[in-house]
Amino acid sequence: GVGVDDMFIMIASWEQSLRRKAKSDVKLLLSETYTEAALSVTITTLTDVLAFFIGTWTVFPSVRSFCLYTGTAFVFCYIYTMTFFGAIIVLNHKREQANRHWLTCRKSSQPETKEPESEHPTSVFFKKYYGPFLTNTWTKLLVVLLYGAYLGVSIYGCTQIREGIDLRNLASDDSYIILYYDDNDKYFSAYGPRVMVVITESVDYWNATVRLGIENCTLNLEDNSYVDKNFSESWLRVYTELARNGLINISNKTLFMNNLATLFQYVPSFEWDINKTQDEIQASRFFIQTVNVTSAVDEKNLLNQLRETAKQCSVPLMVYHPAFIYYDQYLVIVQNTLQNVLVAAGAMLLVSLLLIPNPLCCLWVTFAIASVIAGVAAFMTFWNVNLDSISMINLVICIGFSVDFSAHISYAFVASGKASANERAIDALSLLGYPVLQGAVSTILGVVILAAAKAYIYRTFFKIMFLVILFGALHGLVFIPVFLTFF
Repeated sequence: GVGVDDMFIMIASWEQSLRRKAKSDVKLLLSETYTEAALSVTITTLTDVLAFFIGTWTVFPSVRSFCLYTGTAFVFCYIYTMTFFGAIIVLNHKREQANRHWLTCRKSSQPETKEPESEHPTSVFFKKYYGPFLTNTWTKLLVVLLYGAYLGVSIYGCTQIREGIDLRNLASDDSYIILYYDDNDKYFSAYGPRVMVVITESVDYWNATVRLGIENCTLNLEDNSYVDKNFSESWLRVYTELARNGLINISNKTLFMNNLATLFQYVPSFEWDINKTQDEIQASRFFIQTVNVTSAVDEKNLLNQLRETAKQCSVPLMVYHPAFIYYDQYLVIVQNTLQNVLVAAGAMLLVSLLLIPNPLCCLWVTFAIASVIAGVAAFMTFWNVNLDSISMINLVICIGFSVDFSAHISYAFVASGKASANERAIDALSLLGYPVLQGAVSTILGVVILAAAKAYIYRTFFKIMFLVILFGALHGLVFIPVFLTFF
């Protein structure tokens, strides 16, 4: 989808050069094409690649892999566009000049035409109708009001962002796992995960002081507001109770180890909770039951509180549940997302300042990035997409793509030789309005098939890509041209 965007810019610049200097030498034509298109394409590619490589700093391996792959792909797309594609344009021009067939390259029987190709109807529309309409005073006022509404809705949406990933979303829509989670929510929604508390090293369980320390640790964990102590399960508590009742003796190491067999006769499942060799317990575990864990915020608080309590214990403890791998995301997802967005936006500003010969336009490009990201973050919330590692990948994409359309239009505006700001805006739209529209449509067409996918991950990718391209094109074709004329 995105690999062809820069080619649309190249083709548009070539056709403009051809119309202006139809009888010129092919070297001059290509030189003029690169003069107009190469810097604009370089700006957008450099910002895209930077955005993705900055995305590799995240703690999530899935995001790192995606960003590394995509950033590298953009580098190769750029090399291809700047070298091979330019050569293809020249070869195609020579074919046209020699009046050869477009497919077979044999001499055509059609009479050769010396007239340069006429402008594409869409380019004419941008030049004669859309540009003058957009630069009309009343239209500008309407655009400002429209942007105010967009910004207001975006800011409100950003305050409603939800963290967390629903585990059912990791399965296909027709998976039996979905039914399992539905039933789990229906009948057991009051209960959170049953957390395993692991004593990770060998300790002297037969020492009464050590046992008291373990019991105190257990009580501290049970004091947590998310834990129901009535459902705790500890082999050591049962074993100590048996000893207290005089059924067994556990006063020294030998007796403690030998009498474990008696414990297993009472509760056979406890054998799974102790990892022992002949004369040593290398590790053991007990369980605590969590309750009222209903949101990502609860899950994040639960994880933090249990880990903090376990850290303060006198024996080496670790709390664990398979779902903690997802809870861990919530501890860093907002921080990582903000870090990536801010660093990438700063990099975009730096690249723009270096390559666009107008500081004010650089600020508008950076403003467009922030504005598009705010819109995407808000509307993904309205579209039932939570902030998690999946949507974080897409927000990294958003940083790169949000700059493309605005940078093209801004650069064309600055490079235009027209006298007034309105004429410059019209000139920029007539030159790049059509290729920007082509790039937006081609990218959406590239991902639209994912809208019908049976997996949440692919639908999320489509939703955010659609929002990025929609808002990016809206800024490039509506907001930025109007705002540039004000300054």
